[in-house]
Amino acid sequence: MKEYEKSKLNRVKRGANRATYDVEKINTILDAGFLCYVGYIYDGKPITIPMAYSRREDKVYIHGSTANRMLLSILESGETSITVMHLDGLVLARSGLHHSVNYRSVTMFGSLKKIEEDCEKTEILKWIVNQMVPNQWESLRPMYQKELDRTIVVEFTIETASAKVRDVGVADEPEDYELPIWAGIVPIKQVAEYPIADDGLPKKMEIPKHVLDYYEQNK
Repeated sequence: MKEYEKSKLNRVKRGANRATYDVEKINTILDAGFLCYVGYIYDGKPITIPMAYSRREDKVYIHGSTANRMLLSILESGETSITVMHLDGLVLARSGLHHSVNYRSVTMFGSLKKIEEDCEKTEILKWIVNQMVPNQWESLRPMYQKELDRTIVVEFTIETASAKVRDVGVADEPEDYELPIWAGIVPIKQVAEYPIADDGLPKKMEIPKHVLDYYEQNK
């Protein structure tokens, strides 16, 4: 079992019993989503924004406009931190202090580089689109050169990471379990609703099989 080495940077202190440094478990959490949160410093101020991503091996890829200040800032600094989180349930306790959530989260630290070659940029953009809906890229028109020219693709190498997972029930004070107060878990999941066609020609077309497959698997 391969693990990220624990260090002052990635070690989980609070709730350490929920931490894992296992690479496979961390990759499983990453592959279950397509939105991450990227931290950076701009004009001396800390900012965090959501971005679409895709993972391959120990690399995470993000993209944006050539004028994107976040991408330009992290490329200038050469490093950043990225977080992915999935909310799985609301934990309703008998006291306000013990309310919590069930979740899976990963925080990564690493270095960055800009992808320069058009063919590599195109392949990575395909990964990102297909991370959202599998096989979606294959149904699209080819990218125009002007679109590639206006897009920055950034490769983030995971140098160290840690995950936290909470997947248990209520943890109340022993004396509170006899109180006449309901406690328990409200499971939370992200679901897909039936696809809605765009205006124009799509209204006269059948919904592609890969889109319906995604809906069926996630409804």
